[in-house]
Amino acid sequence: MVYRFFSWGLLGIVLIVMALIHYVRRQPSAYWLYLIIFLGPLGALIYLTVEWLPELSDPGAFRSLERGRRLREVEASVRQNPSAGNYEELGLLRLDKGDWAGARFCFDKAIAQRTDSLDPFYRRGLAEVELGDFAAARVDLERVVTAEPSYDLQRAAGLLAYADWKTGDIERASRLFEHVLRTSTLTETQLNYAEFLAETGHRDEARQQALRIRDKRAGMPGFQRRQERKLFRRNSALLRRL
Repeated sequence: MVYRFFSWGLLGIVLIVMALIHYVRRQPSAYWLYLIIFLGPLGALIYLTVEWLPELSDPGAFRSLERGRRLREVEASVRQNPSAGNYEELGLLRLDKGDWAGARFCFDKAIAQRTDSLDPFYRRGLAEVELGDFAAARVDLERVVTAEPSYDLQRAAGLLAYADWKTGDIERASRLFEHVLRTSTLTETQLNYAEFLAETGHRDEARQQALRIRDKRAGMPGFQRRQERKLFRRNSALLRRL
């Protein structure tokens, strides 16, 4: 491996660094890390060809660059004008970045100024779910779903069912999951329901639900499979437990 590493020179170092940065950000299957480590630059090149290059044709492939620029602009705007609208936009950007605590702070600020829009409550609920504050998420999501049951393609209702489960209201969670999944095809909601079934003792039903999620992956376009990669990994882990 040492010979392979030095025979590639600077190019080999660049390939390995690029591959490792992409791996840490995207977290694909662990075997890629072994490939990069043991094959050196050649493994990194294979990884980048299979995992990175296809992303360049995905919708929003360069969104992270634009997001970083826009994030700095909106942060500057908030310092000059801490309006509800500016805080909402900053909260959306921080959600997109995965800064859940920062997003929640922004939506707190926006909601403190006005409560005539459902979206800040919904987005704050998303951040609260990611932070594990399910009691707070339940309050925000219930407000949204009560006013508009199909909000965000029924994702709000699916997450409310999830928050119901996590706060101990098993009966309402079951009813709401079943109601939402009559029409919703969101992988997130389907997976949360599969995990709910497994945790509440319905292992056979949970396994059937997880198998349906696994099978739907084959029919997805490549960019969508990559977007939902973490959900499919969770589903694979659930199937192994079952």
